Amino acid sequence: MDGRIHSLETFGTVDGPGIRFVLFMQGCAMQCQYCHNPDTWDTTKGKHVTIEEVLKEIEPYLTYYKTSGGGLTVSGGEPTLQAPFVAELFRQVKERWNLHTTLDSNGFNDPESERMQELMEVTDLVLLDIKHIDPEKHLKLTAQSVEHTLKSARWLSDHGKKCWIRHVYVPGIHDDENDLLNLGRFIGTLKTVEKFEILPYHQMGIYKWKELGREYPLEGVPSPTDDEVNRAYRLIEQGRQSVLA
Repeated sequence: MDGRIHSLETFGTVDGPGIRFVLFMQGCAMQCQYCHNPDTWDTTKGKHVTIEEVLKEIEPYLTYYKTSGGGLTVSGGEPTLQAPFVAELFRQVKERWNLHTTLDSNGFNDPESERMQELMEVTDLVLLDIKHIDPEKHLKLTAQSVEHTLKSARWLSDHGKKCWIRHVYVPGIHDDENDLLNLGRFIGTLKTVEKFEILPYHQMGIYKWKELGREYPLEGVPSPTDDEVNRAYRLIEQGRQSVLA
């Protein structure tokens, strides 16, 4: 079995616990206006690799992953577009080395489908990216419905699957008080969220849009200040606590 990948990282420290091997899959159905890897969108691009080739890339660094409580994270693009490949890769690293497995996903694919069920069976942790809680704003930001992601979040909660919720914060797009409170309220209904992270928007991927001949939708939008991010955290937590109280 082979898959299409965009790139890999051998010492990842932000995509799950510990030190991690991070595999970035090719292809994504969402086209986020702030995406810093638009070169991952096209499902026909990327490099073909086999499961065995990926395992050989992982093996030299196993000591670091195991001693740090890390493991393997598969990201993207959107990795669930290649769910059978990712499931087999996760199955192999568990059988060979008992590695912790993390899926970094936007929740686009139906969690009740057979291919997703097989993937979830060998996934220890899901990093779920909620792009926007407001349906209209989500559609404008990604060209896709937020219901895909919310359904995935509910499924993870209902089936006892551990997850971290992540939320990119873009000034002017994610600063509405009601949106932040509603995001917190939604998170408060989920039973298996171990961590919530705000990822401050940055402009480091703009050059990739230009290389691809694409107009960058957020030209001139600054990164958020610490005060803006801290305010978002406070409002989201306030919304979460209002449900738990």
